[in-house]
Amino acid sequence: MSAGLNKYVKYALVLLLSVSLILFTEQMKFIKSGEGSITMGTIAGLAVLWMFSFIGVLISQLMKKVPVKILQEFPVLGWVSIVSLIGCLISNDLVEAIGNVNFLSITTPILAFAGISVADRLADLRKTSWRVAIIAVFVFTGTYVGSALLSEVGLYLSGK
Repeated sequence: MSAGLNKYVKYALVLLLSVSLILFTEQMKFIKSGEGSITMGTIAGLAVLWMFSFIGVLISQLMKKVPVKILQEFPVLGWVSIVSLIGCLISNDLVEAIGNVNFLSITTPILAFAGISVADRLADLRKTSWRVAIIAVFVFTGTYVGSALLSEVGLYLSGK
């Protein structure tokens, strides 16, 4: 197997591991709540998410060979988002398949990964100024208050 193909197989397997973690989280939710189970719709939705992610990774790798700097530096997440947007605009079946996957089952592994990546860089975080903590408190507070205000406006307008 060539080195280039081997790299894409590794990407595919890492994405498969991610989808497996989401499937595991979904199953744990069902075991904990005692209701429901994983359906073929859930598996189809995870397959669609895997496909979107893998196509986005492939496009990102291909764009690194293009002489346009902005395309070379465009993040993988951006390509995955564009592929997902186009796929969902083209087919309602893809949207329905993704709708079978519980959103919280997706966010749990993502937040775990984010926590691990931040914990890996604690030495860098210690080097930042104490002012960053103050800014973070204001950002978190502003986000919370903004979300609460938007929710209240939405509830008021809907008459609830």
